[in-house]
Amino acid sequence: MGDRLSPGDTAPDFTLPDDAGSEVTLGDLRGGKVIVYFYPAAMTPGCTTQACDFSDSLESLKADGYTVLGISPDAPAKLARFREKEGLTIRLLSDADRSVMQRWGAFGEKKLYGKTVEGVIRSTVVVDEDGTVSHAFYNVKATGHVAKLRRDLGLE
Repeated sequence: MGDRLSPGDTAPDFTLPDDAGSEVTLGDLRGGKVIVYFYPAAMTPGCTTQACDFSDSLESLKADGYTVLGISPDAPAKLARFREKEGLTIRLLSDADRSVMQRWGAFGEKKLYGKTVEGVIRSTVVVDEDGTVSHAFYNVKATGHVAKLRRDLGLE
């Protein structure tokens, strides 16, 4: 597992495919603020709740200067089905080999139903205009996370 990111760290750059087959490079988004969130699996209840919350908040987050990127290990084709099924408006990226998750501290040991397992750690990292981490949240709850994030960013 990579070390978790902290405010003040430089966000590791990445290039990943999105659900439409285009490549997205974090460095290309410099000059704007980016919310990068990591989730375990498309089309599961918690991940659907979280993705829908981000989609429902996307216009107001955009108005405040934020781009939202959701990253999971799912293949782009599954992400496309997820977008279609749920009417999602956020960009969904595929990190099939989990290398970005590892560099961002979003993959490793976690508790699942009382057992320690290795997997995706539901995490959200906010990157400012110059590529520096401004906020980093690990082991977040899917339900209510976007509202809490908005409060933490002073957007309420």
